[in-house]
Amino acid sequence: MTEVEIEYCVPCGFLERAEEIQHQLLLQFGQKLDRVALVTGDHGVLTVSVDGERVWDKSEDEYDPETILRRVRPHLSP
Repeated sequence: MTEVEIEYCVPCGFLERAEEIQHQLLLQFGQKLDRVALVTGDHGVLTVSVDGERVWDKSEDEYDPETILRRVRPHLSP
């Protein structure tokens, strides 16, 4: 099974985006995920990691939940 961590900047107010990503991941992949954790951060961070590997980073990528889902999908067990 797979663990996803969404690290988000608290001072920047990225909690809503982090929750949206979490919600979309759970809707799309539900039982294929062991855990989807929200991790607090700062300095403008908003990243998504799967089993410790970063798959999406706001500093490099445009915010698009569909892109995030596409990047998580290959890491899931069939």
